[in-house]
Amino acid sequence: MATALAYDKDFAFNAICPYYTMFPLEFPMRLLRKHKAQTPTVYDPFCGRGTTIYAARRLGLRSYGLDTSPIAAAIAQAKLASAELAKVIALAEKCVGVTPKEVPDSPFFKRAFSRKTLLQICSLREGLLNEKQVTNESAILRAAALGCLHGPLPIKDGTPSYFSNQMPRTFASKPDYSVKYWRARDMFPPKVSVLDVLTKKLKRITDLNAKSPSRIQNVKCLDARKATSFGRTQSPIVTVTSPPYYGMRTYVQDQWLRMWFLGGNEEIDYENHDQLCHGGHERFTKDLAKVWGNIATRAQTEAHLYVRFGSIPSAKSDARMILKESLEEAGHWKLVSVRNAQTAHSGKRQADHMGSESDPALEFDFHAVLS
Repeated sequence: MATALAYDKDFAFNAICPYYTMFPLEFPMRLLRKHKAQTPTVYDPFCGRGTTIYAARRLGLRSYGLDTSPIAAAIAQAKLASAELAKVIALAEKCVGVTPKEVPDSPFFKRAFSRKTLLQICSLREGLLNEKQVTNESAILRAAALGCLHGPLPIKDGTPSYFSNQMPRTFASKPDYSVKYWRARDMFPPKVSVLDVLTKKLKRITDLNAKSPSRIQNVKCLDARKATSFGRTQSPIVTVTSPPYYGMRTYVQDQWLRMWFLGGNEEIDYENHDQLCHGGHERFTKDLAKVWGNIATRAQTEAHLYVRFGSIPSAKSDARMILKESLEEAGHWKLVSVRNAQTAHSGKRQADHMGSESDPALEFDFHAVLS
């Protein structure tokens, strides 16, 4: 049996930062290989952590991505960056060598990180926030830091892979819950060197300096429902994407600690800025239709649209109906096929973060062509 790409060290770049809404790398790789001979321009309007973007890079294809989440955009942007390990670490050393101006002192931050580690994190945060322009080195460093920011403690005397006290790696648990959890179990944060943890992660990536067919600017933190977000990008020929499932409203809130690292507040922002409307199936469908319409307007003849979409049990929605109706609303697209993407581990990606008691999401793969 072939090893899943997620466990293949040659594809470690794609795992630079855990993110709970990722589909497996095999999905876009399989689809893009079918079209590789055409050297298509690849697009993902809900790019998440950039799995489609990375698949395109591995196949030497130019790609573009959009996402309204600053965290997702930062991670995906790094998938297009190319830099020498020594230069990335040198930038980290430069940032960490400066005393931070602001250091959170809430019970959460005091218990989440050791004092020395927190100071280094804050220095790194401020250094990256103060840069005038994102570079290949800073894009990679930012994504690696986001990936190391929180996660499980090492087993026994193992080397830490994360900066924090015990936490999930894909999302940040809420502050009050976290502090209560740590106190009840008498758990304390590891005394780790930010530079050591970052170096450990980045050394695992074998293609860090491999040539990229796209610029890091090809990924933007923008709303795909707005036609202006697409700018002057090349006409997409193949789009491979997975929109948020109906009822999934907490993408930014569940990533609140990473949002803080990117310049946000220490408190959780519960507003759903620039996200698809979950106020009813009809409004959600219309929002999706805007995205498909924008892609169709810019797409070349015989363009292909591949969408993995599903539903979470609590939302009581029909994923197939929502997606089909959104394509009909958008016009231009002819639905070719709908297949079950399976559940269990391969299809549970957007339900995993809800907790171990949650049911897996039922996912489907849609293929449409420009009519």
